[in-house]
Amino acid sequence: MTSLPHPRVRRRRLGVAAAALGLLASVLAAAPAGAVPDPGGAPVEKPVSRSSSAGTEAAIARGDLPGVDEIVHSSNVTPLGNIPKDALPGVNSDLAFQGRYAFAGNYDGFRIFDIGNPKEPRTVSQVLCPGSQNDVSVSGDLLFLSTDSSRSDDSCASTAQPATEKSSWEGMKIFDISDKKNPKYVAAVETACGSHTHTLVPDRGDVYVYVSSYSPSESFPDCRPPHDGISVIKVPRHAPQKAAVVGFPVLFPDGGNPGGPVNPGVSKTTGCHDITAFPTLKLAAGACMGDGILLDISRPAEPRVLDRVQDNVNFAFWHSATFNERGSKVVFTDELGGGGAATCNAEVGPDRGADGVYDIVGKGDARKLVFRSYYKIPRHQAATENCVAHNGSLIPAKGRDIMVQAWYQGGVSVWDFTDSAKPREIGYFERGPLSTSTLVGGGSWSAYYYNGHIYSNDMVKGLDVLRVDDPRTDSAKSVRLSRLNVQTQPDYR
Repeated sequence: MTSLPHPRVRRRRLGVAAAALGLLASVLAAAPAGAVPDPGGAPVEKPVSRSSSAGTEAAIARGDLPGVDEIVHSSNVTPLGNIPKDALPGVNSDLAFQGRYAFAGNYDGFRIFDIGNPKEPRTVSQVLCPGSQNDVSVSGDLLFLSTDSSRSDDSCASTAQPATEKSSWEGMKIFDISDKKNPKYVAAVETACGSHTHTLVPDRGDVYVYVSSYSPSESFPDCRPPHDGISVIKVPRHAPQKAAVVGFPVLFPDGGNPGGPVNPGVSKTTGCHDITAFPTLKLAAGACMGDGILLDISRPAEPRVLDRVQDNVNFAFWHSATFNERGSKVVFTDELGGGGAATCNAEVGPDRGADGVYDIVGKGDARKLVFRSYYKIPRHQAATENCVAHNGSLIPAKGRDIMVQAWYQGGVSVWDFTDSAKPREIGYFERGPLSTSTLVGGGSWSAYYYNGHIYSNDMVKGLDVLRVDDPRTDSAKSVRLSRLNVQTQPDYR
């Protein structure tokens, strides 16, 4: 274990408390032989104007922004530890949990952490298996890994290859993780347009996987338009090698949102980006580029659209969805700028690149999504910081609707939407910009609450462990889960 100097902490809105932060590193690599990192896994970098750079430096000098790599946080959020990136140099992505383990995706593979002691997490294994964005979920002894970049084949030794070549492969990989120190690759399923994200829907002895992907082209042999639905994979839990696509339900028979020029600044719907299932309620919510949808999943292989909404004023790209505990609300995120732009500033404003809070009203097939409000972090970020709404989860606080959410270099936000019309931030954690002269992609990709702690997978800085201490969230500390895939929402009731 190595310790770094304590960070200098500046006071920002909501109040910031200085705290000791030991940075933890533990290394144990277990990589398939012959694999090479994907060159597409490096964070994007682009210089900003001289005036923007000077403005950032002046704001840091005034104390309006934290300095480069400086850690700030509200008084009710305590940083406990960090494990930096190690053998996998690519961008860190999504997280999943099972028992005492956290599973962290990376554009070059995935990493397994032992979080039995959240103050001192340690690396158990690292698997090198390149392919963006390596979205990850776990179920029993199986780990599911999404590949949404065109590869030469379905192995972990594959190399990048143009999607215009028929032999290229994209889709879902499945690993046996019964031995956490030595995961084994057991199956692969190719899907149309790859697998950007995926969602597990358990059903008796099988697992159904909803595969979200988008952006078809007439030049792609395996990803041609129209691509107006999702792939559904059926995985026999005890025979994962028999996993196969069993359907492609069409969710947008009219083609979905046409985007620009009909709706300027809005993404054309050519598939879904992410789907969150609530199996107990037999519901799912889909964030599908230009559309948000509510689904009936009572028949897992045949999801059915109940309602569909658009926001052609403030939403650019419907990115992800989260139900509240009772399943009476959905929070949709808008990934304005694709996650690579500085959108948390006065120029963009509070309604774009934000969350949209929707109530679910009505019953049965008459259920509808009704817009109530926007939520965006109240702290402006530098021109060199990519910042926009991204992945988060519920904090299962009794009687309240509270989320923790990643905002890339906007950090981690804890916010309350119990009153759908008046959401507000109640805590946060963030780092200062990675640079004052260059917009370097980084920050928290996913921030999730699991068994009393917040885990944030920072694209560049690694895994952060945080604790929130607040009367509004303290009741959640007694909630214990045996597993958590955030896109398969548990019934905390």
